Amino acid sequence: MVTVGIDMLEIARLERALERRPRLALRLFTEHERETCAGRARPGQHLAARFCAKEAVIKALRLQTSPWQEIEVRSDQHGVPAIRLSGALAAQDGTIAISLTHSGPMAGAVAVAGA
Repeated sequence: MVTVGIDMLEIARLERALERRPRLALRLFTEHERETCAGRARPGQHLAARFCAKEAVIKALRLQTSPWQEIEVRSDQHGVPAIRLSGALAAQDGTIAISLTHSGPMAGAVAVAGA
């Protein structure tokens, strides 16, 4: 069975939340994700896209909880994003395809999970 998840977020909303609560980034994003985005001109837009990717994966996998640290967005040598599951989620069967975007004030992601 193939399932789909989608999520969108106003970039500034996440940026404001991270300004108010800097430790939130530690809870939502892996060390790799934080380091990858920190090197960008506007880290918040890249973190927002990754947040959307995690939400989209949660929806596609039909999870009841939000295991933020067990869903990681990584990019291959060509910049193509991929999802790496760890912890309890590592046992998930099948693959997850992901697409991220950010344009203007919005970020978004679509995840497709299938066997």
